[in-house]
Amino acid sequence: MNIAQDWIGRAWQSEDQITARRAAEFRATLGPQHCAGEASPCLQWCLCPDILEPSQLGRDGHPRKGLVLPDLGLARRMWAGGKITSHQGLFAGEQITRSTTLRDLRYKEGRSGRLGFVELEHRYSCADELRIEEVQTIVYREDPSDDEPPNVPARAEDWPKAESRAVLPTSTMLFRYSAMTFNGHRIHYDHPYATGVEGYGGLVVHGPLQATWMMHLACDIMGRVPAQFSYRGLSPLICDRPAMIEARPAAGGLELRLREVEANIVTMSATAS
Repeated sequence: MNIAQDWIGRAWQSEDQITARRAAEFRATLGPQHCAGEASPCLQWCLCPDILEPSQLGRDGHPRKGLVLPDLGLARRMWAGGKITSHQGLFAGEQITRSTTLRDLRYKEGRSGRLGFVELEHRYSCADELRIEEVQTIVYREDPSDDEPPNVPARAEDWPKAESRAVLPTSTMLFRYSAMTFNGHRIHYDHPYATGVEGYGGLVVHGPLQATWMMHLACDIMGRVPAQFSYRGLSPLICDRPAMIEARPAAGGLELRLREVEANIVTMSATAS
């Protein structure tokens, strides 16, 4: 058995407080993309980060593999997707406990090589009240090779009746979101590393930030926080490339996507109900 399989079933807890400053930083970073109302959906991704000393970090700025999450023998890490069940919002002044369980770990063969998937379950509570349940999937990949076939995403289909918002991700926006989430992943701020080591076309927009944009558009359209919100990463969104956050009616709720305008490709999709 792979040693990493021993991680399945491991559970741990962490605590954090939603300060007024953190809530204000979140709203300021989202700016016009923040939904109306007092709730700040997806604020939980700014809570309970892994806090390690520099000596405990890997080459990518994340905690070294094998400390917080298992070492799958694969170099690159990205958010693959997830599902959020919202029972009630999170608000400034509250003390939050996050309980995490590593539910699954599996390997697959992709067109660019071996992939490793880690599935985490997070439960966010205030006192004894469960506020948010989340299943998060992280994907690990091999380093790019010179003979790796280029990934050419399919062009987005036309959504003629979609509600939409324009967004231009900038390096300042990415830096502030990284700081607010204590995310040291170098693909979001270190251009030479992102392009020269991990093979991206520029700085990469955070997966959770893209999901947050779609969640907040869904909130404004539906007039409430969706009880269920599922999202899936499809292609990297690169900094300084204009994008559209789009939504259209679907059975039981909304279908949403993040579309990079110039290339007309979908970088993340979601459903809300």
